[in-house]
Amino acid sequence: MLFYYLLCINLFSFSVVFIDKKLAEKRKRRISENFLFLCAFILGSPGIYSGMLIFRHKTKKYKFSVGIPVLILLQSILSFYLYNTFPWR
Repeated sequence: MLFYYLLCINLFSFSVVFIDKKLAEKRKRRISENFLFLCAFILGSPGIYSGMLIFRHKTKKYKFSVGIPVLILLQSILSFYLYNTFPWR
């Protein structure tokens, strides 16, 4: 179940970065940075980061180029801790 959630949220996050890139190219109303970070916060950070790299979008913004990898690192550490702490293995 968790696998499917992670797959869906990361595909969605990846798509959101793509859509925001296309809106930026057309100079139309954009997706807010807060929404992009919300997607990353709810475990879509790998999707956001891969979208940033593949579409070359938001890579020059310090908030994204540093913030998203830090969020991935923190989420990875928390996941590792939770996996090894609770007795569901």
